[in-house]
Amino acid sequence: MLKFVAALLLVLLSAPSNGSERSDNAKTPIDYLPALAGDYFKHDSKSVGRPYHIFVRLPHGYEDNPSKNYPVIYLLDGDSLFPMLAPTHLFLTYDEQIPEAIIVGIAYGGFGDVNKRDIDFHEFSSQESGEPSGPDKFLKFLKHELLPTVSNRYRTDESKRVLVGQSYGGFFVLWSALQDPDLFWARISSNTSFGGERARLFTEASESTNKEGLVAITVGTKDTQSRQGFVKEWSDTWMDSDSAPWTVKKFVMEGGTHAATIAETYRQTLKWIFQRKEPESDSQG
Repeated sequence: MLKFVAALLLVLLSAPSNGSERSDNAKTPIDYLPALAGDYFKHDSKSVGRPYHIFVRLPHGYEDNPSKNYPVIYLLDGDSLFPMLAPTHLFLTYDEQIPEAIIVGIAYGGFGDVNKRDIDFHEFSSQESGEPSGPDKFLKFLKHELLPTVSNRYRTDESKRVLVGQSYGGFFVLWSALQDPDLFWARISSNTSFGGERARLFTEASESTNKEGLVAITVGTKDTQSRQGFVKEWSDTWMDSDSAPWTVKKFVMEGGTHAATIAETYRQTLKWIFQRKEPESDSQG
């Protein structure tokens, strides 16, 4: 599987970065994979001090609907999640009536030393020397660099931004929900890994101006007992809190593993996010 994803990334990386939306007269290999086709650009982050590869899947019919704005779904670990979930989203528009969306994969360009997900999502040791932590820098990159860039390039519905993270990415999703509740409309944290930073996810949330955010937290029954216990405690804590700046829903994926259930997680959580009829604090499973 990793070999397939790596090979696919080589194809995706061959797409040019021209500072604007791609045009039909500049065909690249990705244009022959319509479930993934859209755009690519490399972003050198001033906040983090490292580059990111940004892959964008544009909705089917995007060019034919110039007045339509779309929800935007940001995928952490885009190296693996973008080629998996961008086509999945297309199928969900067919079978589950999930609205089309712009899918943005935030990638490192590899699985080796170039991949700094542990620093970006979970490394707080730099705070001991008075420096911003890895997650602090990455959140700043999202808020002040990537989100404005995507908004300027594409027709986005800024009231419908969604952040998706798996494992350590799921940790960052929850941590960022506490730090900046209003930055995303909805968040999906799948099989959250917390390492030694568990307590950071039970601190007081920053003030929210709208109180309309959504947080879906999920865990598989084949994941570790510690992760299952964490998800129960975290969801129970915030469901019972009057100060929670978002509505929380817990999903327990029967037979689900730590990593391989992400497509079904994506399906179930997006159905809740886009099709819920009334505000609720609930759990499933």
